Amino acid sequence: MKLSVIVVSYNMCDLLRQSLLTLNRACHEINSELIVVDDASTDRSMAMLKEEFAEAKVIANTERIGIARSRNQGLDVATGEYVLLVNADTIISKKTVEQVLEFMDSHKDAGTVGVRMLSPQGRFLSESRTGFTKPWSTLLKLTGLAKYFPKSRLYKNNDNWMREEEFAITEVDVVNGAFMALRRQAVKQVDGIDERFVMFGHDIDLSLRIRLAGYKNYYYPRTYILNFNKQSAPKITWEYIKHFYGAMVIFAAKYLFKMPQLKLPGVPQLFTPKYEVER
Repeated sequence: MKLSVIVVSYNMCDLLRQSLLTLNRACHEINSELIVVDDASTDRSMAMLKEEFAEAKVIANTERIGIARSRNQGLDVATGEYVLLVNADTIISKKTVEQVLEFMDSHKDAGTVGVRMLSPQGRFLSESRTGFTKPWSTLLKLTGLAKYFPKSRLYKNNDNWMREEEFAITEVDVVNGAFMALRRQAVKQVDGIDERFVMFGHDIDLSLRIRLAGYKNYYYPRTYILNFNKQSAPKITWEYIKHFYGAMVIFAAKYLFKMPQLKLPGVPQLFTPKYEVER
């Protein structure tokens, strides 16, 4: 099996249908499997999957467990050489998956690859290049952890840099979880996704651990996806605040005083490593 596509959805029936249709088109000539994890939806998602996507492997959770744990459920049954984690609120262009797999085949050091993300209005989404939203950038600057993400240039003029780099294939620190192509061997080597990042931040943590394992993360802008960025919880709710800012606290606590050694040219080691990274 060449590719396992994993989509996690919660109450996104219409967007999920749209996303799966474009994924099926993009994977038509690829030896692939589709794994859909429904995180206890209360809409027509399960009925729609049964009626329209009978070929998919469906995992139906009876209670909400979050995207990190749900993605691990998909990873547990995936058999592909590569794994594509993709959000249910995305539209994939026809040649996107094929081009990304060709890139990973020719770059054996690629552990993770992301692509250009555009809004439905066609606006470039900068987080597809940096992997960080502004709150995460602020956290990394305030804690000093930004020094370990030099390729994101968090201390530079991001707007000017982004315009220059939008169409450049380059190594990056973090690949955004909305579209995350992974070498399954690399994911297994780092023991999958940290489930403490219930809804947010697991892509940042996974990208970092894959780099620590000796692989590279790449931004591949020669193809694109449309990202509707529909949150499963509105930003004004306690659920959103708890999981979004809680993920930042977990990340800082995990790495601030126990930062593993990153062998990055020109970056000083601020903290003595407390453990060895297996390679």
